[in-house]
Amino acid sequence: MAGHIDNEIVIDAPMELVWEMTNDIEAWTTLFSEYSEATILRHDGETITFRLSLHPDENGKVWSWVSARTPDPATRTVRAQRVETGPFKYMWIYWEYVQTDAGVRMRWVQDFEMKPQAPLDDDGMRERLSRNTPVQQRLIKAKVEAAFRGTARVG
Repeated sequence: MAGHIDNEIVIDAPMELVWEMTNDIEAWTTLFSEYSEATILRHDGETITFRLSLHPDENGKVWSWVSARTPDPATRTVRAQRVETGPFKYMWIYWEYVQTDAGVRMRWVQDFEMKPQAPLDDDGMRERLSRNTPVQQRLIKAKVEAAFRGTARVG
């Protein structure tokens, strides 16, 4: 049994700003609250391979992985997958950006399956991602909207 979650949020800012800020991987440590490191490893055409590291967990362990991400500015979509899967058999993420009257609807669809020896099973990871993804999306919304309104603090 695989895991699947689908979350979205509307960001009241121009499409170009939402696209640029959310696709600036090296800035993800300030855009997301969970990442302590975001390092670009290589570019291959439109595909960016990068390493993400989380802040240490309650036991002091730092979880880290490599992902490949391919943004498509023409369709305003992004496809990503973990290259170093860690506890996952696979993790695929689809980002979609749609202009609405209220702003840009940013949607993340995550499909995954956990390895048998992983610390969480599919249901456990689905529950964790279902709690955390909306938190991260709300943070991103607040930061992009603040940047749009010129209220983002530098430094």
